[in-house]
Amino acid sequence: MGLEPRADARVRYEFGFPDGRLWIHEVDLAGTGGRVESGPEWARLGFQQCSHCPLNVAEVRDCPFALALARPVAVLARSPSYEEVRMAVFWRGREIRQQTTLQRALGSLLGLLGATSGCPHTRMLRAMAWFHWPFSTSAETLYRSLGTYLLGQHLRRQRGLEPDWDMDGLRELYRNLRLVNLGMAGRLRAAAEEDSSLNGLILLDLLAADTLYSLDSYEGELDGFFAEYFEEG
Repeated sequence: MGLEPRADARVRYEFGFPDGRLWIHEVDLAGTGGRVESGPEWARLGFQQCSHCPLNVAEVRDCPFALALARPVAVLARSPSYEEVRMAVFWRGREIRQQTTLQRALGSLLGLLGATSGCPHTRMLRAMAWFHWPFSTSAETLYRSLGTYLLGQHLRRQRGLEPDWDMDGLRELYRNLRLVNLGMAGRLRAAAEEDSSLNGLILLDLLAADTLYSLDSYEGELDGFFAEYFEEG
């Protein structure tokens, strides 16, 4: 019997601030990713809409990604990106704890929110979201991106669909993600009193740019982990 996504699969982020505040945000991987029902003005689809957005303002009122960001921005907008936070992330019976900056913690959360938001340009990341790894390095992100995409192509072939072994679709995905990140940064500039959420998006964009560069100009960044695959016989 194959594995099925669990309807109750949730990722719980706990932000512990130096002044004793504790802010908790849960992301429902099977649902809408923690979106609010009605967002602020900066979440309206037509407000600095991404240049490549396929959604129509006459049919869709709010940007799905912006709705997913509304609650974190409302709570964290007054906190500077360099503030140290005690992080705890709980998912599928595991937990990971890390002392880090709010910028890096938000980058991890916002990536998960984007993948599960329903944005047309991030929906292909939902498979990665099911196997979320908080605070990923650029090498880990590249590994997960390549592995997830190639597994998806293998499953496509099993269903009689044309696979994309050259990964042209993955390159296009990350080009689109960079434009989405630019669009969301514009929205957050209008929403954030400090730079915590905005810098979280900048961190995401750096990861997207790094992954795209590695796809276009791969120089063996992951070869050292696959030495056994290069042996003859």
